[in-house]
Amino acid sequence: MTEKSTGTGLPGWIFDHIKLYREDPDKGHLWDSTAAGGPGLLPTLLLSTTGRKSGRPSVLPLIYKKVNNGFVIIASKGGAPSHPAWYLNLLANPDCEIQVAHDHYRAKARTAEGDERETLWQQLVEIYPPYNEYQAATAREIPVVVLETEI
Repeated sequence: MTEKSTGTGLPGWIFDHIKLYREDPDKGHLWDSTAAGGPGLLPTLLLSTTGRKSGRPSVLPLIYKKVNNGFVIIASKGGAPSHPAWYLNLLANPDCEIQVAHDHYRAKARTAEGDERETLWQQLVEIYPPYNEYQAATAREIPVVVLETEI
């Protein structure tokens, strides 16, 4: 698959997903994961972080699960050996914003650990099974991130 240049540093399909999400949250909220080995339509949120180096806002769509008063996301980067930039941004500044369909939230990110991490990991693998393949492809423990919203 050839990626189009978006001028943002994002692959074209991610750029297109963000654009659709902002223009039509009902359509953008669900992402067809079949091209990436997933089971079909999955819920996504838009995560807005502040660049730890640039100080500029950054937005990415991510698969999520609603839990208690927040949302859980996985910092998989497709099993790459390094953490995704958005996760490093959250480590530097855990305050972020998220959009879930039409709803907007301020949130504080934290990395789940121990039993909580394992429980949440399994719940996200039920949604998107390729996470297990991504973990097998890397020596790093893929972070499970809880976005606690201010409700």
